[in-house]
Amino acid sequence: MKFLRKILFPFSILYGLITSIRNFLFDIGILKSYSFDIPIIAVGNLSVGGTGKTPQIEYLIRLLSPKYKLATLSRGYKRKSKGFVLANSTSTAEILGDEPFQMYQKFPNVKVAVDANRKNGIEQLLNLEDKPDVILLDDAFQHRKVKAGFYVLLTAYDDLYCDDCMLPSGNLREQKSGAKRANIIVITKCPRNLSEIEQEKIKKKITLNTPIFFSCIDYDEKVYNELESKNVSEMKYVDKLLLAGIAKPEPFFRYLQTEKDETLVYPDHHHFSESDLIEINKKSKNGIIITTEKDYVRLKNHHIKNLYYLPIKSGFLSKKNNFNELINNYLTPIK
Repeated sequence: MKFLRKILFPFSILYGLITSIRNFLFDIGILKSYSFDIPIIAVGNLSVGGTGKTPQIEYLIRLLSPKYKLATLSRGYKRKSKGFVLANSTSTAEILGDEPFQMYQKFPNVKVAVDANRKNGIEQLLNLEDKPDVILLDDAFQHRKVKAGFYVLLTAYDDLYCDDCMLPSGNLREQKSGAKRANIIVITKCPRNLSEIEQEKIKKKITLNTPIFFSCIDYDEKVYNELESKNVSEMKYVDKLLLAGIAKPEPFFRYLQTEKDETLVYPDHHHFSESDLIEINKKSKNGIIITTEKDYVRLKNHHIKNLYYLPIKSGFLSKKNNFNELINNYLTPIK
């Protein structure tokens, strides 16, 4: 792997140069960024995949929906529809994409929309009769055509952007200096016992004065399906199949897995085929299957027996109130 990265490094330099020129042209106004007369919070990352954007968006929904009319706007990765789509009762994971559909099901009072053209998506939302007070942009840190009012940059604890390099030899989609656009940086997927000393070390590596917070994944104490729920403490010791089609499934497996459990791993946002379903049923041996919430929304209509999902939330190791205050202070003028 190290040898391959060395071979690809010249391409990383070229890619970094191209993205730097693009950002420079946006910074000086040659490439146009569009602003809107509505608070827009963009959540994203500098790297590809696996930083926990959906749990962070859901955290913001829980924080803000009691006070504001919210809309989320995603591109709807790997969806089978085109253009602007506003979620409604006929929507599916295929139409919206798995993560937007998951949010629509969990938060029915939030407008959930998808559009690869974020400018057009925002304009469509603002043309609604019951338009939102606040828009949350999902995975839009590099989407410079829209200028958000507030940027939340995510970077995973075990894959910090400051330790990475540009694609294709690394995972960065733009130069590390892009982090300067962030109003807040959240180190995601941290160990719960991460000490303050270790947190300070990470802050020094990032070398920015931007407020930095540390979050972890909170797993639910129960698994669910459409009909019932079961305690994880009981399910841990039942022979089962663990199934995941997410970017980094290892923590999910560690939380649930015991010695006898089988695992199946698919690519992130995977569309399950008939052969996949045959493989799943064969490997499960008609026993319990537990999957992620994101995978469940794509699998539940395939009538798989004994299928459950494990919900997750984003939680903060400390200073949660400080994070909430920064978000609320940005939104205060609209009320």
